[in-house]
Amino acid sequence: MVEELRLALPVTHTTSSDIDLAALVDTYSALLFRVAHSILRNRAEAEDVVQDVFVRVLENRRSLMEVRDMRVWLVRIAWNRALDRRQRIRPDQMDDLFAATLIGRNLPADQAIDEHRRMKSVLQEMERLPKKERQVLLLAALEELSTAEMAGITGRSESAVRALLFRARTRLRERLSKGGNA
Repeated sequence: MVEELRLALPVTHTTSSDIDLAALVDTYSALLFRVAHSILRNRAEAEDVVQDVFVRVLENRRSLMEVRDMRVWLVRIAWNRALDRRQRIRPDQMDDLFAATLIGRNLPADQAIDEHRRMKSVLQEMERLPKKERQVLLLAALEELSTAEMAGITGRSESAVRALLFRARTRLRERLSKGGNA
């Protein structure tokens, strides 16, 4: 999926004060892509966000040694860049294509259509969640992130993240069951 994602960035020579960009790209590009794609629901836009993140790394390479948690710092940049881009895209523009990518390709046509409708309904209900709840729910969907990392990315405490996540899941479950879509 992301294996073909190659960044058009200049090669940098590393010194003891520089970060190895190639290692960062290898280590984090797939995660950053999933973060951006979960928000943007568009492959090309998500790839652009990943490139933006690594351009930012290049721009700040002299001060990177001061970054305490590189993973959280990179995810936070990807998260914020994706949210900025998202403001330019209407949610209904994203849902059909994104929902189609979530459907198994080997399903019979009738099941695929039902699954597509269900996924689109879930995505629409997620859009109706309060912003803070929606954001934490999206981050939680990336199972690689701990509560502490989600707190660092969103700038909230771990207990606040857990509370938001609980409320988001509860509210989403209730809305979907009322609509008969769950």
